[in-house]
Amino acid sequence: MAKIRLEKINYVYSPGTPFETRALRDVDLEIKEGIVTGIIGHTGSGKSTMVMLLNGLEKPTSGRVLLDGVDIWEKPKEISKVRFRVGLVMQYPEYQLFEETVAKDIAFGPRNMGLSEEEIAARVREAAGIVGLAPELLEKSPFELSGGEKRRAAIAGIIAMKPEVLVLDEPAAGLDPAGRERILATIRKYREQTGGTVIIVSHSMEDMAEICDEIVVMLEGSIFMSGSTAEVFSKAGELRRIGLDVPEITGLMLKLRDMGVEIDTIPYTVSDAVPKLMKLLK
Repeated sequence: MAKIRLEKINYVYSPGTPFETRALRDVDLEIKEGIVTGIIGHTGSGKSTMVMLLNGLEKPTSGRVLLDGVDIWEKPKEISKVRFRVGLVMQYPEYQLFEETVAKDIAFGPRNMGLSEEEIAARVREAAGIVGLAPELLEKSPFELSGGEKRRAAIAGIIAMKPEVLVLDEPAAGLDPAGRERILATIRKYREQTGGTVIIVSHSMEDMAEICDEIVVMLEGSIFMSGSTAEVFSKAGELRRIGLDVPEITGLMLKLRDMGVEIDTIPYTVSDAVPKLMKLLK
């Protein structure tokens, strides 16, 4: 597993022009190994810019992105090696599917790594299994799949490279509840089977509560708050002050406490809330 650290990161779009925009401001952040870290914030808060820096898709205007203590831009000609180690799944990755079959699409990354055909085939099968794509789908055109299946096929293409860090930008965006749950299940399974580090950007507080160990809150290009999921969602007042919210179940439990109901700890997932509510009903 790899450790990622951002040191004094600044990023400016269109510098020196009338359209100059500062997207990130002196960001210092260490992503812990082997856990799921969520990044939340308003549109324009710098979330997507930050994740594009993690694997060298963008280069910081100033500051350093460290992967296992080494600046990823130390050797610019070898930046592609970083992208094999830090896999990035962009928003709506299914739009990037292009091969004749699902199997060929998933194999694209591993083939660019120079692996043998036997290893590529094994990785395709393994990645398809993790994302829950049935074997019979692998020989179909990706354009014959449902929207959720396309999304999972695209994610499988990144997983097949076996990155040490998996970064997903809004992985469940635009999916129905069933598709959303399959994506979350895929992330859980990937983490359980590989022990890899996962970073997720999402607007859904429910998704973040379900899947994340730690959360980073972005505000106007800076880190406003970070900590464990429980710590961050316990600060509902601060989040609401900047226009964000907490999971709906957390909001409900906070309202009950404000009404005088005794609740020792405020849950942030439905599964955690059920026993507390059952106890109250009794």
